[in-house]
Amino acid sequence: QVQLVESGGGLAQAGGSLRLSCAASGTDVSRVAMGWYRRAPEKERELVAIIESRGTTIYANFAKGRFTISRDNAENTVSLQMNSLKPDDTAVYYCTQLTVPQWWGQGTQVTVSS
Repeated sequence: QVQLVESGGGLAQAGGSLRLSCAASGTDVSRVAMGWYRRAPEKERELVAIIESRGTTIYANFAKGRFTISRDNAENTVSLQMNSLKPDDTAVYYCTQLTVPQWWGQGTQVTVSS
């Protein structure tokens, strides 16, 4: 049974930073692809970033140069460092394990004020 628990969301000002964390249990983040998605109000869920098992990373265009996905194998966590935040980054951010079946966390709210 895979469980993913996100934390670190909150309120930030435009230009500020937040660091999200995903604590995983029932899986090993060093052996699977992990990712972050987000869903803004009235919008579809969209990919933010992926880190594959070998450590390679993939970013959505809006995240390049601002967000960094990483993992801590010892802590079995995946993080998303978010810098230079914009109001349109406001969304619920979800951690996911990119396997079949796919597993999701409950999400953590990020709100960016102008």
